[in-house]
Amino acid sequence: MFDKPKIQTGINNISSEWFRAKIDKKKLKELSRRSDFEGWKHIIIYTLTMVTLGIASTYTWGSFWFVPIYLAYCMFWGGADAIWHECGHRTAFKTRRLNDFFYHIASYMNNFEPVRWRWSHSLHHSYTASVDPHDFEADDSIFSKTTLFGFLLKFIPGYYFLILHKSLHLEIIKHALGYETKVMKECIPEEKKFNCIRSSRIFVLLWLLIIFSSIAVGSILPILLFLVPKFFIFMNVVWGLTQHMGLKEGSKDHRESTRSVRLNPIFSFIYWKMEYHIEHHMFPMVPSYNLPKLHEEIKDQLPKPQTLFEAYKEIIPAVIKKSKNPNYFIPVKIPNI
Repeated sequence: MFDKPKIQTGINNISSEWFRAKIDKKKLKELSRRSDFEGWKHIIIYTLTMVTLGIASTYTWGSFWFVPIYLAYCMFWGGADAIWHECGHRTAFKTRRLNDFFYHIASYMNNFEPVRWRWSHSLHHSYTASVDPHDFEADDSIFSKTTLFGFLLKFIPGYYFLILHKSLHLEIIKHALGYETKVMKECIPEEKKFNCIRSSRIFVLLWLLIIFSSIAVGSILPILLFLVPKFFIFMNVVWGLTQHMGLKEGSKDHRESTRSVRLNPIFSFIYWKMEYHIEHHMFPMVPSYNLPKLHEEIKDQLPKPQTLFEAYKEIIPAVIKKSKNPNYFIPVKIPNI
Protein backbone atom coordinates (compact mmCIF):
# COMPACT_ATOMS: atom_id res chain seq x y z
CA MET A 1 0.00 0.00 0.00
CA PHE A 2 1.09 3.62 -0.38
CA ASP A 3 3.42 4.80 2.37
CA LYS A 4 2.05 7.42 4.72
CA PRO A 5 3.66 10.83 5.10
CA LYS A 6 3.91 12.19 8.64
CA ILE A 7 1.45 15.09 8.69
CA GLN A 8 -0.61 15.46 11.82
CA THR A 9 -2.68 18.60 11.17
CA GLY A 10 -5.68 19.61 9.10
CA ILE A 11 -8.69 17.43 8.60
CA ASN A 12 -7.85 15.34 11.67
CA ASN A 13 -9.18 18.25 13.74
CA ILE A 14 -12.52 18.45 11.91
CA SER A 15 -14.30 15.46 13.44
CA SER A 16 -13.57 12.57 15.73
CA GLU A 17 -13.09 9.73 13.24
CA TRP A 18 -13.67 8.59 9.68
CA PHE A 19 -16.95 6.85 9.00
CA ARG A 20 -16.59 3.21 7.98
CA ALA A 21 -19.44 1.00 6.82
CA LYS A 22 -20.16 -2.06 8.91
CA ILE A 23 -19.07 -5.35 7.37
CA ASP A 24 -18.29 -8.80 8.69
CA LYS A 25 -14.55 -9.05 9.45
CA LYS A 26 -14.21 -12.46 7.80
CA LYS A 27 -15.95 -11.19 4.67
CA LEU A 28 -13.70 -8.12 4.54
CA LYS A 29 -10.63 -10.33 4.90
CA GLU A 30 -11.87 -12.50 2.05
CA LEU A 31 -12.51 -9.47 -0.19
CA SER A 32 -9.06 -8.07 0.65
CA ARG A 33 -7.25 -11.10 -0.78
CA ARG A 34 -5.04 -10.22 -3.76
CA SER A 35 -4.68 -12.37 -6.82
CA ASP A 36 -1.84 -12.67 -9.32
CA PHE A 37 -4.35 -14.25 -11.72
CA GLU A 38 -6.67 -11.24 -11.63
CA GLY A 39 -3.72 -8.89 -12.05
CA TRP A 40 -2.24 -10.76 -15.01
CA LYS A 41 -5.68 -11.15 -16.63
CA HIS A 42 -6.17 -7.39 -16.67
CA ILE A 43 -2.61 -6.59 -17.77
CA ILE A 44 -2.64 -9.14 -20.62
CA ILE A 45 -6.00 -8.00 -22.03
CA TYR A 46 -4.97 -4.37 -21.64
CA THR A 47 -1.58 -4.88 -23.32
CA LEU A 48 -3.03 -6.85 -26.26
CA THR A 49 -5.63 -4.11 -26.77
CA MET A 50 -2.96 -1.39 -26.69
CA VAL A 51 -0.71 -3.27 -29.14
CA THR A 52 -3.64 -3.87 -31.50
CA LEU A 53 -4.73 -0.22 -31.44
CA GLY A 54 -1.11 0.94 -31.77
CA ILE A 55 -0.59 -1.21 -34.88
CA ALA A 56 -3.92 -0.06 -36.31
CA SER A 57 -2.94 3.57 -35.67
CA THR A 58 0.36 3.03 -37.49
CA TYR A 59 -1.34 1.27 -40.40
CA THR A 60 -3.99 4.00 -40.82
CA TRP A 61 -1.53 6.90 -40.36
CA GLY A 62 -2.33 9.60 -42.89
CA SER A 63 -5.93 8.50 -43.44
CA PHE A 64 -9.24 9.57 -41.90
CA TRP A 65 -9.45 6.31 -39.93
CA PHE A 66 -6.37 7.24 -37.94
CA VAL A 67 -8.33 9.79 -35.89
CA PRO A 68 -10.96 7.52 -34.28
CA ILE A 69 -8.49 4.65 -33.87
CA TYR A 70 -5.88 6.92 -32.30
CA LEU A 71 -8.43 8.45 -29.92
CA ALA A 72 -9.43 4.91 -28.86
CA TYR A 73 -5.71 4.17 -28.37
CA CYS A 74 -5.42 7.27 -26.16
CA MET A 75 -8.51 6.29 -24.17
CA PHE A 76 -6.99 2.88 -23.39
CA TRP A 77 -3.62 4.54 -22.72
CA GLY A 78 -5.47 6.47 -20.03
CA GLY A 79 -6.24 3.10 -18.43
CA ALA A 80 -2.64 3.16 -17.19
CA ASP A 81 -4.00 5.46 -14.49
CA ALA A 82 -5.98 2.53 -13.04
CA ILE A 83 -2.97 0.21 -13.28
CA TRP A 84 -0.75 2.83 -11.62
CA HIS A 85 -3.36 3.23 -8.91
CA GLU A 86 -3.91 -0.46 -8.12
CA CYS A 87 -0.22 -1.34 -8.30
CA GLY A 88 0.57 1.69 -6.13
CA HIS A 89 -1.78 0.35 -3.48
CA ARG A 90 -0.16 -3.06 -4.15
CA THR A 91 -3.58 -4.62 -4.57
CA ALA A 92 -3.37 -5.48 -8.29
CA PHE A 93 -1.19 -8.55 -7.69
CA LYS A 94 -0.50 -10.78 -4.73
CA THR A 95 3.22 -10.63 -5.58
CA ARG A 96 4.77 -7.37 -4.41
CA ARG A 97 7.43 -7.31 -7.14
CA LEU A 98 4.76 -7.50 -9.86
CA ASN A 99 2.93 -4.56 -8.29
CA ASP A 100 6.11 -2.51 -8.16
CA PHE A 101 7.18 -3.46 -11.72
CA PHE A 102 3.90 -2.45 -13.35
CA TYR A 103 3.59 0.56 -11.06
CA HIS A 104 6.70 2.07 -12.65
CA ILE A 105 5.58 1.31 -16.21
CA ALA A 106 2.12 2.75 -15.59
CA SER A 107 3.67 5.77 -13.84
CA TYR A 108 5.47 6.70 -17.04
CA MET A 109 2.36 6.18 -19.17
CA ASN A 110 0.34 8.26 -16.73
CA ASN A 111 3.02 10.98 -16.53
CA PHE A 112 3.20 10.43 -12.77
CA GLU A 113 6.73 10.40 -11.43
CA PRO A 114 6.53 7.28 -9.21
CA VAL A 115 8.24 8.52 -6.03
CA ARG A 116 6.29 11.78 -5.83
CA TRP A 117 2.98 10.07 -6.46
CA ARG A 118 3.54 7.18 -4.07
CA TRP A 119 3.74 9.69 -1.25
CA SER A 120 1.22 12.29 -2.42
CA HIS A 121 -1.48 9.70 -3.12
CA SER A 122 -1.21 8.51 0.45
CA LEU A 123 -2.12 12.04 1.51
CA HIS A 124 -5.10 11.95 -0.83
CA HIS A 125 -6.45 9.03 1.20
CA SER A 126 -5.46 10.48 4.57
CA TYR A 127 -6.83 13.95 3.74
CA THR A 128 -9.55 13.29 1.17
CA ALA A 129 -11.45 16.54 0.61
CA SER A 130 -9.41 18.34 3.24
CA VAL A 131 -9.93 22.06 3.56
CA ASP A 132 -6.20 22.23 4.30
CA PRO A 133 -3.64 22.02 1.48
CA HIS A 134 -2.39 18.50 2.29
CA ASP A 135 -4.29 16.73 -0.48
CA PHE A 136 -2.08 17.35 -3.51
CA GLU A 137 -4.71 15.76 -5.76
CA ALA A 138 -7.41 18.15 -4.59
CA ASP A 139 -7.21 20.61 -7.47
CA ASP A 140 -9.85 21.42 -10.09
CA SER A 141 -10.29 17.68 -10.67
CA ILE A 142 -12.01 17.54 -7.30
CA PHE A 143 -13.50 20.88 -6.27
CA SER A 144 -13.78 23.04 -9.33
CA LYS A 145 -13.68 26.76 -8.60
CA THR A 146 -13.56 27.66 -12.27
CA THR A 147 -16.24 28.92 -14.61
CA LEU A 148 -18.47 26.55 -16.55
CA PHE A 149 -16.50 27.40 -19.70
CA GLY A 150 -13.20 26.53 -18.00
CA PHE A 151 -14.71 23.29 -16.74
CA LEU A 152 -16.01 22.24 -20.16
CA LEU A 153 -12.60 22.91 -21.74
CA LYS A 154 -11.29 19.84 -19.88
CA PHE A 155 -13.32 17.58 -22.18
CA ILE A 156 -11.75 18.84 -25.41
CA PRO A 157 -9.10 16.51 -26.93
CA GLY A 158 -5.68 18.11 -26.51
CA TYR A 159 -6.83 20.42 -23.69
CA TYR A 160 -3.70 19.65 -21.67
CA PHE A 161 -1.56 21.40 -24.27
CA LEU A 162 -3.22 24.62 -23.09
CA ILE A 163 -2.00 24.19 -19.51
CA LEU A 164 1.58 23.05 -20.10
CA HIS A 165 2.73 25.95 -17.93
CA LYS A 166 1.23 24.23 -14.87
CA SER A 167 1.42 20.62 -16.01
CA LEU A 168 3.08 17.61 -14.44
CA HIS A 169 5.64 17.78 -17.25
CA LEU A 170 6.88 21.05 -15.80
CA GLU A 171 6.93 19.61 -12.30
CA ILE A 172 8.98 16.62 -13.49
CA ILE A 173 11.44 18.92 -15.27
CA LYS A 174 11.81 20.99 -12.09
CA HIS A 175 12.50 17.84 -10.07
CA ALA A 176 14.97 16.61 -12.72
CA LEU A 177 16.87 19.89 -12.30
CA GLY A 178 16.93 19.42 -8.54
CA TYR A 179 14.38 22.12 -7.75
CA GLU A 180 12.45 21.41 -4.53
CA THR A 181 8.77 21.99 -5.27
CA LYS A 182 6.03 22.35 -2.68
CA VAL A 183 4.89 18.76 -3.12
CA MET A 184 8.47 17.48 -2.73
CA LYS A 185 8.98 19.59 0.38
CA GLU A 186 5.73 18.58 2.10
CA CYS A 187 5.25 14.98 0.93
CA ILE A 188 8.53 13.27 0.21
CA PRO A 189 10.86 12.21 3.06
CA GLU A 190 14.35 13.65 2.88
CA GLU A 191 15.94 10.28 2.18
CA LYS A 192 13.59 9.69 -0.79
CA LYS A 193 14.05 13.04 -2.53
CA PHE A 194 17.06 11.97 -4.59
CA ASN A 195 15.06 8.96 -5.83
CA CYS A 196 12.44 11.42 -7.05
CA ILE A 197 15.09 13.53 -8.79
CA ARG A 198 16.67 10.45 -10.40
CA SER A 199 13.40 9.03 -11.74
CA SER A 200 12.41 12.49 -13.01
CA ARG A 201 15.65 12.58 -14.98
CA ILE A 202 14.82 9.16 -16.44
CA PHE A 203 11.43 10.51 -17.52
CA VAL A 204 13.03 13.51 -19.24
CA LEU A 205 15.59 11.24 -20.92
CA LEU A 206 12.80 9.01 -22.28
CA TRP A 207 10.96 12.07 -23.62
CA LEU A 208 14.10 13.24 -25.41
CA LEU A 209 14.76 9.77 -26.88
CA ILE A 210 11.23 9.67 -28.30
CA ILE A 211 11.61 13.15 -29.80
CA PHE A 212 14.99 12.26 -31.33
CA SER A 213 13.58 8.99 -32.73
CA SER A 214 10.79 10.96 -34.41
CA ILE A 215 13.37 13.27 -35.97
CA ALA A 216 15.43 10.25 -37.08
CA VAL A 217 12.53 8.52 -38.85
CA GLY A 218 11.09 11.79 -40.18
CA SER A 219 7.66 11.25 -38.64
CA ILE A 220 5.79 12.50 -35.58
CA LEU A 221 4.18 9.07 -35.15
CA PRO A 222 6.56 7.96 -32.32
CA ILE A 223 5.66 11.16 -30.45
CA LEU A 224 1.95 10.53 -30.98
CA LEU A 225 2.20 6.90 -29.86
CA PHE A 226 4.55 7.17 -26.89
CA LEU A 227 4.75 10.75 -25.66
CA VAL A 228 1.45 12.64 -25.93
CA PRO A 229 -1.45 10.13 -25.66
CA LYS A 230 -2.07 11.46 -22.14
CA PHE A 231 -3.01 14.80 -23.74
CA PHE A 232 -5.93 13.16 -25.58
CA ILE A 233 -7.61 11.11 -22.84
CA PHE A 234 -10.72 13.31 -22.85
CA MET A 235 -13.07 10.31 -22.50
CA ASN A 236 -11.24 9.21 -19.36
CA VAL A 237 -11.84 12.68 -17.96
CA VAL A 238 -15.58 12.04 -18.22
CA TRP A 239 -15.58 9.37 -15.55
CA GLY A 240 -12.48 10.58 -13.69
CA LEU A 241 -14.05 13.91 -12.73
CA THR A 242 -16.99 12.16 -11.06
CA GLN A 243 -14.83 10.95 -8.15
CA HIS A 244 -15.15 14.03 -5.93
CA MET A 245 -16.33 16.92 -8.10
CA GLY A 246 -18.68 19.33 -6.36
CA LEU A 247 -18.95 17.33 -3.15
CA LYS A 248 -18.32 18.41 0.43
CA GLU A 249 -14.87 19.47 1.57
CA GLY A 250 -13.64 18.93 5.12
CA SER A 251 -15.75 15.85 5.87
CA LYS A 252 -14.49 12.60 7.36
CA ASP A 253 -17.37 10.69 5.82
CA HIS A 254 -16.40 9.51 2.33
CA ARG A 255 -20.08 9.29 1.44
CA GLU A 256 -20.19 13.11 1.50
CA SER A 257 -16.93 13.78 -0.36
CA THR A 258 -16.73 10.89 -2.82
CA ARG A 259 -19.03 9.59 -5.56
CA SER A 260 -19.61 6.10 -6.97
CA VAL A 261 -20.97 5.77 -10.50
CA ARG A 262 -21.81 2.95 -12.88
CA LEU A 263 -20.03 2.49 -16.22
CA ASN A 264 -20.47 0.26 -19.23
CA PRO A 265 -18.20 -2.84 -19.39
CA ILE A 266 -15.56 -1.23 -21.65
CA PHE A 267 -15.21 1.92 -19.54
CA SER A 268 -15.29 -0.17 -16.37
CA PHE A 269 -12.43 -2.33 -17.67
CA ILE A 270 -10.32 0.72 -18.54
CA TYR A 271 -11.07 2.18 -15.12
CA TRP A 272 -10.51 -1.23 -13.46
CA LYS A 273 -13.72 -0.98 -11.41
CA MET A 274 -12.58 2.25 -9.74
CA GLU A 275 -16.03 3.71 -10.41
CA TYR A 276 -16.85 2.09 -7.04
CA HIS A 277 -15.02 5.03 -5.54
CA ILE A 278 -16.71 5.45 -2.16
CA GLU A 279 -16.04 1.77 -1.54
CA HIS A 280 -12.40 2.20 -2.51
CA HIS A 281 -11.78 5.18 -0.23
CA MET A 282 -13.55 3.47 2.65
CA PHE A 283 -11.64 0.19 2.24
CA PRO A 284 -8.49 0.90 0.17
CA MET A 285 -7.04 -2.51 1.00
CA VAL A 286 -9.70 -4.21 -1.16
CA PRO A 287 -8.48 -4.88 -4.75
CA SER A 288 -10.49 -3.02 -7.38
CA TYR A 289 -11.67 -6.28 -8.95
CA ASN A 290 -13.42 -7.09 -5.66
CA LEU A 291 -15.11 -3.71 -5.26
CA PRO A 292 -18.39 -4.84 -6.89
CA LYS A 293 -18.62 -7.62 -4.29
CA LEU A 294 -17.78 -5.17 -1.52
CA HIS A 295 -20.53 -2.87 -2.78
CA GLU A 296 -23.10 -5.65 -2.44
CA GLU A 297 -22.08 -6.14 1.19
CA ILE A 298 -22.41 -2.50 2.25
CA LYS A 299 -24.74 -0.91 -0.33
CA ASP A 300 -27.51 -0.35 2.23
CA GLN A 301 -25.14 2.06 4.05
CA LEU A 302 -24.12 4.05 0.95
CA PRO A 303 -25.77 6.61 -1.35
CA LYS A 304 -27.26 5.03 -4.45
CA PRO A 305 -24.65 4.82 -7.28
CA GLN A 306 -25.30 7.21 -10.16
CA THR A 307 -25.08 6.91 -13.90
CA LEU A 308 -22.74 9.33 -15.67
CA PHE A 309 -25.78 11.31 -16.79
CA GLU A 310 -27.11 11.57 -13.23
CA ALA A 311 -23.68 12.56 -11.92
CA TYR A 312 -23.20 15.38 -14.43
CA LYS A 313 -26.78 16.50 -13.97
CA GLU A 314 -25.68 17.63 -10.49
CA ILE A 315 -22.00 18.37 -11.21
CA ILE A 316 -22.55 21.01 -13.91
CA PRO A 317 -24.97 23.15 -11.82
CA ALA A 318 -22.56 22.73 -8.87
CA VAL A 319 -19.67 24.10 -10.94
CA ILE A 320 -21.74 27.19 -11.77
CA LYS A 321 -22.84 27.70 -8.14
CA LYS A 322 -19.36 27.10 -6.73
CA SER A 323 -17.82 29.67 -9.07
CA LYS A 324 -20.07 32.23 -7.36
CA ASN A 325 -20.10 30.72 -3.86
CA PRO A 326 -16.90 28.82 -2.93
CA ASN A 327 -18.66 27.29 0.09
CA TYR A 328 -21.28 25.53 -1.99
CA PHE A 329 -21.31 21.74 -2.15
CA ILE A 330 -23.72 19.08 -3.36
CA PRO A 331 -25.74 17.65 -0.45
CA VAL A 332 -25.76 13.87 -0.46
CA LYS A 333 -28.65 11.72 0.70
CA ILE A 334 -27.11 9.25 3.15
CA PRO A 335 -29.10 6.19 4.25
CA ASN A 336 -30.36 6.40 7.81
CA ILE A 337 -29.27 3.04 9.22
